[in-house]
Amino acid sequence: MNRFEHCTLLGILDDGWAGLSDNARQRLATADVVIGAGRTLELVRSHLAPSAQCLDMDGKLGQVGGWIQAARAEGKNAVALATGDPLCHGIASWLTGKLGPDGFVIIPAISTLQLAFARFKTAWQDVTIATCHSADAGEWFIGATPQHGLYKLMRSIARHPRVALFTGPENTPDRLARALITAGYGQESGDEVRLSVACRLLLPDETIFTGLSVHEAASMQFPQPNVVLVERSPNASLHCFGLDDLDYIQRSPEKGLITKQEARALSLAKLRLSPDSIVWDIGAGSGSVGLECARIASNGHVWAIEKNEGDAANARANAAKFRVGNYTLCEGKAPALLDTWPNPDAVFIGGSGGELAELIGLILDRLKPDGRLVMNFVTLENLATATTTLKTIGASWDVVQLQASRSQPILDMHRMAAQNPIWIVTAWHKTKEST
Repeated sequence: MNRFEHCTLLGILDDGWAGLSDNARQRLATADVVIGAGRTLELVRSHLAPSAQCLDMDGKLGQVGGWIQAARAEGKNAVALATGDPLCHGIASWLTGKLGPDGFVIIPAISTLQLAFARFKTAWQDVTIATCHSADAGEWFIGATPQHGLYKLMRSIARHPRVALFTGPENTPDRLARALITAGYGQESGDEVRLSVACRLLLPDETIFTGLSVHEAASMQFPQPNVVLVERSPNASLHCFGLDDLDYIQRSPEKGLITKQEARALSLAKLRLSPDSIVWDIGAGSGSVGLECARIASNGHVWAIEKNEGDAANARANAAKFRVGNYTLCEGKAPALLDTWPNPDAVFIGGSGGELAELIGLILDRLKPDGRLVMNFVTLENLATATTTLKTIGASWDVVQLQASRSQPILDMHRMAAQNPIWIVTAWHKTKEST
């Protein structure tokens, strides 16, 4: 055994000693130091050497690396116990950062997810693996930001039809089911989302639930520990680009307070969004641009602000209609509240409320490197204010005038009806290449 093999990271399930390989048993039986959660230590304690030191890491995870380094410095054999496969949402990656990739030998057990899928009797090569085994996240709510403990999980479910996840003592399957209901799942048809839950695997009271509706799961209490499979019927219409104007709930009669499809498509292209972009939508109106930004930046988040109460209500209704969960809408007049938002990768201004010059300066000051500010104008005065302000600031910018016409029936034929022209202004930080 070389000096790096004095430490073993050993995967174990709740069947304890009986489920270990001969190699794993030998390492435990000869270990000088055994580290693990209290309940895991109890699974093997009777098989350890009388002189073995047991260290309970409950609430002391940060000390594990130090314990291993101390044991190795003294030439002692240390075994750290982890649930299932330590490389699947386990402590192996964290320990690698502390000790280096040669700091220990890893002997995995079967993953609890692998075992759960055997109980569910369904393949799992196509699942996305996630977790909410963390601090108490609290209940999910509309407009939750990336700081919410369930945010990453909810984005995974929104993007993938099959998600397997590890739960925690507070972030339970019933809490997840309530979050899915809040997010709009399970409303159109009873079988749109199904949950399967594997509880207390390999223990005498092991319990398996399959094919639960979110409403069934939301009112149940599940034995712990458990893992969950979320299966969702994909709905392509919720993820398309370039929705029709009339797909959006908006003021009636329509007063032009929605960015038309043609201008919306070009504006989205000018924003140059990435999957993880942080986006600001100033003057959200009915939410058409911000909500399509959220679908494109599916791993990111959109912060929107709208001063008109009726328009804000429409934007919220559209977010619910299209089931957009990475979208936070605030009621107010910019620049109020913008100081509470994270710095953006992209900003869209659809309405400025008379504060255009101030907003441009503030946004360019907060905009991340390589970020884009895109503005839509229908009046010469706002266009002039924008270009003058950009020149004064010294930003790079360009303008596109968009004039679109749509076909309309006339008798048994069609004519083209012109829409109002719109100026699309794109601004970015001036670089050395552009100076």
